[in-house]
Amino acid sequence: MKKLLTILFFFTGSYLFAQTYQQQPPANMQQPQYAAPQKQYTGPSVRLHGYATYAFDDNHVDSYYSETAFFEGAVNGGFQYGGGIEVMPSPAIGIEFTYLRLDSKAPMTYYDGGTQFADFDIAHNYLFLSFNKYVPVNPKIEPFAGMQLGMGIFNVTNPENSRETSGTKFAWGIKAGANIWANEKVGIKLQAGLISVVQAVGGGLYFGTGGAGAGVTGFSTFWQFSLGGGLVFKLK
Repeated sequence: MKKLLTILFFFTGSYLFAQTYQQQPPANMQQPQYAAPQKQYTGPSVRLHGYATYAFDDNHVDSYYSETAFFEGAVNGGFQYGGGIEVMPSPAIGIEFTYLRLDSKAPMTYYDGGTQFADFDIAHNYLFLSFNKYVPVNPKIEPFAGMQLGMGIFNVTNPENSRETSGTKFAWGIKAGANIWANEKVGIKLQAGLISVVQAVGGGLYFGTGGAGAGVTGFSTFWQFSLGGGLVFKLK
């Protein structure tokens, strides 16, 4: 299912990028005899984005080093929110700095002198540099697709013993959707997204001996699919 979602996002993005190439009109089509007025370039535009989405569970997160060093379980989803500021050097290209936050649970089975279970509290903080491509269909509807690269900063707490740990991981994401403009400055955003966190890269995130704070470092990669939207504002 995860691979299918990734492939679907890839083809959606490829389609949106392909739409930016204008087709040439047939040779026998009569051309208009007037020239369309040219808009004067006033420099890069700036947009502010607000996000509110629901992130779904990843029920297959695990790390197995040995019979006495392992964890397995899930990373639950929940309400994810955040914001971003975007600079657009051209009307169809945007570079965005994005922050996203999700507070959820991570029910895990782990080894600590025997097999044990805990429902960890986990705070997800994502920092992304996003590369966005827009395809204006008309003044009201603006489909887009984007690629995100950055990091996930995680804080994990075992509520049974109050131990805490944190880790910083490489993260990437893809997104696609459409902005529906209510007027020239404010629009409603509809979006689907997929975030993947490569737990083997950087930092130490633990679900193991002693619960959070000691034990088995994370090697598994987890994926979270999200649906939702938000608001977008044209600042310039």
